[in-house]
Amino acid sequence: MTWTTLPRSDFGALSSISKGSGRLVLLIHGVGLQSEAWRRQIEALAPTYRAVAVDLPGHGKSAMPAGQFSVADYTNLIAAGLEEPALVVGHSMGAMIALDMASRHPQKLRGVAGLNAIFERNAEAVQAVKSRAASLDGVTLADPTQTLERWFGAAGSPERDACRDWLTAVDPEAYKTAYSAFADDNGPRRDALDALACPALFMTGALEPNSTPEMSRTMAALAPKGRAIIVDGAAHMMPMTHARPVNAALLDFAQEVWA
Repeated sequence: MTWTTLPRSDFGALSSISKGSGRLVLLIHGVGLQSEAWRRQIEALAPTYRAVAVDLPGHGKSAMPAGQFSVADYTNLIAAGLEEPALVVGHSMGAMIALDMASRHPQKLRGVAGLNAIFERNAEAVQAVKSRAASLDGVTLADPTQTLERWFGAAGSPERDACRDWLTAVDPEAYKTAYSAFADDNGPRRDALDALACPALFMTGALEPNSTPEMSRTMAALAPKGRAIIVDGAAHMMPMTHARPVNAALLDFAQEVWA
């Protein structure tokens, strides 16, 4: 598959890729990426559902509002575009947003899926992510090399090339704003997970060093209707690199949510 730019439509104040019809599955990407990162999920979901992948503010084709944003601010902006209850799926920072939406806007969701989701980083991980955020000046593009190595290792691939293109195209100020929000948030609170009313899927890669399998399993155990899936051989960019098991899990989950 080539990771070419796809046509956009409006989703509230944001830009989005939309395909298919029926019940809504909303897809939220991570820092520095854009809606095309969900292309394989869009293609898998669209025959049965209306798959909508939003561009975060300042990413893809979405404008960046003035001011600083917290994860809650991103959540509120995306939730404002939801005109019907949805299965909300997020990856990385998008998972933070999706889980925050499930907690604070429960009427907007039928289910939530957090892919490669952060939960209670340890002190070393907190320091590392805050140091990366502090290194961003919001003016110059951050060198994506270390990020790509964390995500993909050293081997080249079309997925790695696509992520490099997106990371070098994103507005530096928008990237700093999003990454700072990501660094300042440590995932959903335990009490929020305990109170989660909707079905919740937590999915990550077995080789993921940051959004670890233990994190997903712990969140799934706390959520009353939670379950965890760990994908063998996968790391952070699991939706792109391991689309087949991700798509199978999302299709099964969507069928359950709307049973």
